[in-house]
Amino acid sequence: MRPGWRSAARPMEILLIEDNPGDVRLTREALRDTEVHTRLSVVADGEAALAFLRREGPFAEAPRPDLILLDLNLPKRDGREVLAVIKGDPALRAIPVVILTTSSAQQDIVGSYDLHANCYITKPVDLEGFLAVVRSVERFWFTVASLPERNDHGA
Repeated sequence: MRPGWRSAARPMEILLIEDNPGDVRLTREALRDTEVHTRLSVVADGEAALAFLRREGPFAEAPRPDLILLDLNLPKRDGREVLAVIKGDPALRAIPVVILTTSSAQQDIVGSYDLHANCYITKPVDLEGFLAVVRSVERFWFTVASLPERNDHGA
């Protein structure tokens, strides 16, 4: 059994917090033909992300993600704020958060790690590079890394 693999019977849950429809489409494409069965949920702003994670309102039945892909530049509540809330919440902090953003600014990289991001990736500008990065993230977190058991009933 692989370190990160818990059950072949259920998909690995990924929450993508991204407001760019093109990047959402590319992420879906990248995950379509991977070796790990994944299910991608998408929210387009920081407020919706927190509601999803807290299972509030229309997200009452939302699955608990095994991995979060977070853009920094979001409407309503930016990714830095969302990251701070996630890593400050005992019920959420164990979920790995990968920053996947266009920014390569050192202040964003350092700031994200200061807020306990698990990884920071600057989005490649070319299609093949973007697809390769998303597949690498999926492969690492779900076939190499060991993740905590997901509690689907708790927050």
